[in-house]
Amino acid sequence: MSEETGSDATDIVQVQQDGAIAIVTLNYPQRRNAFSLKMRETLYAQLCRLMHHEESCRAIVLTGAGNTFCAGGDISEMQARKVLEYRQRNELPLDIFRLMVEGPKAVVAAVEGFAFGAGLSLAAACDYVVTSSAARYASAFVKVGLLPDTGLYWSLSQRVGGGLARELMLSAREFNGVEASETGFANQVVEPGEALNAALKVAQQYAELPSVATAHLKAALATGIRTLDDAIEAEVNLQPILRRSREHQEAVSAFMEKRKPVFVAD
Repeated sequence: MSEETGSDATDIVQVQQDGAIAIVTLNYPQRRNAFSLKMRETLYAQLCRLMHHEESCRAIVLTGAGNTFCAGGDISEMQARKVLEYRQRNELPLDIFRLMVEGPKAVVAAVEGFAFGAGLSLAAACDYVVTSSAARYASAFVKVGLLPDTGLYWSLSQRVGGGLARELMLSAREFNGVEASETGFANQVVEPGEALNAALKVAQQYAELPSVATAHLKAALATGIRTLDDAIEAEVNLQPILRRSREHQEAVSAFMEKRKPVFVAD
């Protein structure tokens, strides 16, 4: 694993480059990685850099320091403020959510410990979730008199279906990593302490895929293909572009030459 890039040991969000994979660590362990304003600002800046400006990064792993993912918003910052200020503060988590869902690179969550509130939202926004069996999840927003945020209305329904998403948001009940896997919220369940290693293996698989096709596919999925016409339109518009890409030509050549393709983005 290489040295940390774009951060130092005191940063609230740390980034390490492991080959083509960027490991993004929420680093506020004394508050169980609470989703503070500083963390939001730093996470957004780092994700923007990795998604759009760091060519050596082809996939991202999101995890938390101190054997926990993210315990939700920072309660100490939830003091009464003007409505306009609240709107401005809420825009940043939505920008993070949109970047994770629509961004051109796959994001894999490695969840240990708590993923409450905004932590649940961050995990749900990832393309693939690896969970410890002992991880604990909850949409805790209603317990503090708030609505779910950071895109959870959309992402939770996408993962578990509308009925269960409604129940989890209204009840705010906890569920563990095993249930997360059984309900489809998590893609893979592992023993405690093994989430990061498993997530790195998945991220490596994503990193080896054609990046241009991955970017277009994520963008298409994010728009929500609701009808047959939507699906046909996406295919008609995107497939000709991808057929002309260097990555597609490399895949065809590798198949004909019976070798593993080496993808370099256009």
